[in-house]
Amino acid sequence: MAAGDSTTATIGKSVQIRGEVKGSEDLLVDGLVEGTITLSDSRLTIGANARVQANVAARDVVILGTLNGNITAAGRVELRAGCHVTGDLRAARLAIEENAVFSGKVDLVQSSGSAEKPAASQPAAAPAEKPGALFGAAK
Repeated sequence: MAAGDSTTATIGKSVQIRGEVKGSEDLLVDGLVEGTITLSDSRLTIGANARVQANVAARDVVILGTLNGNITAAGRVELRAGCHVTGDLRAARLAIEENAVFSGKVDLVQSSGSAEKPAASQPAAAPAEKPGALFGAAK
């Protein structure tokens, strides 16, 4: 973050929230949250001390702590080293660091119309002989 960026709200280590959290600014959770977290156009960071039992939806999600719940992100999800995530994940991009623990289903989706055009041309290149031979699926 830039030095002048002070739009990140924080839920501290000693704070416990049960219910629905909604917002339109970036959020750092380092405490306990049970329920739902919705930040449609913002970034959610689940800190190393956080214990979250919630379904979360945000533009981008970064997880360093523990999350039990489903993740929906319009942009990127980052599972950092040492995190524990149990739940299904749906996002445009996914990054998983070594020593991150994840249990669930992953659904990577295209985020915008401009991304759909390059993806549509990729399947045409996929049936090439060498990749098919690597996977044992010759056509």
